[in-house]
Formats: sequence, C-alpha cells, structure tokens
Amino acid sequence: MPESALPDTHLTPGANLLPGYSTAPRIAVLIPCYNEEVAVPRVVTAFRAALPGATVYVYDNNSKDGTVAAARAAGAVVRTETLQGKGHVVRRMFADIEADAYVLVDGDDTYDASAAPEMLRLLFGQRLDMVTGVRRTPQEIAAAAYRPGHQLGNAVLTGMVRWVFGDRISDMLSGYRVFSRRFVKSFPALAAGFETETEFTVHALELKLPVGEVASTYKERPAGSTSKLNTYRDGFRILRTIVTLVQRERPLMFFSAAGAVLLLLAVLLAVPLLQTFLATGLVPRLPTAVLATGLVLLSFLSFVCGLILDTVTRGRQEAKRVAYLSLPAPDFEEGA
Repeated sequence: MPESALPDTHLTPGANLLPGYSTAPRIAVLIPCYNEEVAVPRVVTAFRAALPGATVYVYDNNSKDGTVAAARAAGAVVRTETLQGKGHVVRRMFADIEADAYVLVDGDDTYDASAAPEMLRLLFGQRLDMVTGVRRTPQEIAAAAYRPGHQLGNAVLTGMVRWVFGDRISDMLSGYRVFSRRFVKSFPALAAGFETETEFTVHALELKLPVGEVASTYKERPAGSTSKLNTYRDGFRILRTIVTLVQRERPLMFFSAAGAVLLLLAVLLAVPLLQTFLATGLVPRLPTAVLATGLVLLSFLSFVCGLILDTVTRGRQEAKRVAYLSLPAPDFEEGA
C-alpha cells in the first residue's frame, strides 16, 4: 500500500511539544519544497529542535535535485505532490495531514524556527485560528534577504488587502504561519502558486476569524540555494488574485466601481451633446449619443449585477462559516 494511503500515525498525542500545557497538542510542521537540497535539511533540523516531538513533513514538488534524500536524512516525513505550484502543495498537505495545529513554513531557511513555540502558544492561549510570522530583518542584511522591490511590493499589496478587507494583517505575503485545525480543514485552497498566502489572509479577514501576529527574524537564503520567485511575474499573479478575490468576495464594491466608471464616461460624452441640443434643438452627433446611452445602460446593469452577486456571496460566506463552525475549536489549557 502506498504511503499516501496509510493513516497518519506519525503524530503522537502524548508528546510534550509545548512545555507547560497539561494536555499536549499534536503539532505538524509543513514544509513545501522545490529544489531546496541545500536549505531544507537546515529547516527540518531547526524545527525538530524548536518543537521536540512535532512531526515535520516535507512535501516535494517535482524537485530535480537531492531535496527528497536530504529531507529524509534530516528526519522529515517526505511525501510528494506532482501538480506544480505552492498552492497545489498546500492543498494536498491540508487534506492529508491530521493534527491539532499546523506550522507552515517555506523550505528556503529564511524564517526563524525559534519563533514557532511562541506562535503556537498565542494560537492556543487566545483561541486563534491563524498566527502570522511577521518578517523583521536587521538593516545590515535587508538588501541580501529581499530582492529589489520586494519590500515595496509587499507593502503595496498588503495595503490593498488591508484597505478592502480590514487592517488586521501587517505582512500578507509571509510564508510563515501557524493554523488551527478548524482553519485548515475549512479552507477552500483554490490557489495554484505563491498567491496562496493572499488567499490565507483574505479567507481569515472575510470570515472575521481570530488572528494574531508574532515578529520573526527574516534572513537571507543560505549560500548555494536560489529563489524561485520572479518579482514581476509573481507580483502580477498576486495582484490578479487580489482583484479576483475582491470581485468574488466584495462584488457590490467591485461592480459599483465599474458602474461608476461607465456612468462617468457616459456623462462626459453626453454633456457636449446636451449643450448643443439646448442651444440648437439638434443632436448632430447621433453615434455619440447612442454610445452614451449604451454606457448608461451598462452602468446600471453593472450595479444590478453587484447587488445580485452580493446576495450570492453572502450565502457562500454563510456556508463557509457553517463549515468552519462544524469543527471544534483549539482547546488546550496551560497547566501549572
């Protein structure tokens, strides 16, 4: 029988993962990887040290180097996902693995494993569903840790999401997060690539889920490893995802804005025609008048579409909320 068909027996309920808790939660560390032979052993070793007893899973995404062997030698449970893209890997991990809390981290050794216990304590102590590791980089290594434009791009994209969906998240694109079981098992996971972080954030904000943040050191990649990010391509994909999520989750806002633009354009075309008509009683530019009329009709149609889809979205939100509430909340108390 293939490993993926076996029940998850790696998580040990009695393991003392978080000292001070009377009942030990099951913790799964999830590491999606693509060509990270150099970095992934360091990540696995660091998280095994930071969270003794937790199970560390590495999901390989068609790596061409020795990622699988390196991760297995470091002590990780290694599995594969053949659909290319981080979003596909996250979807598979969330479906496969059973735990009480999930630590999701990139396999590039840029995040600080020592922040994980604090993130988990915040998750359980305040009954949260998502805790984000907010990246903090010392000034002297910031240029090496971030590509040119990445900090600006992250600030702009995060600002857009905060403006539309709420300002409870300060680092939308962080790849270091801790989730409750009920978040993971009710998360739709529709993204294919790096835009999955945007989807995490919007899902949490849209459903008004309890979230938190912990500052975490962010460092440069180890020598010999290379980033898979493309500043412009992935930035455009994330921007497209934000627009799509606004259209899907805020249809009244989206279609009202489109309707307002169409109506403004129609007014700009119609004003000169109206002035001529009032002065002469004639409409000399009939095609322009027809175009202005059509734009007005399209603007009102856009408003109506927004109203209808807003009702549909409300029903979808209620269904997602019911799915979320059908799962038990994290219930682990700190002992004496």
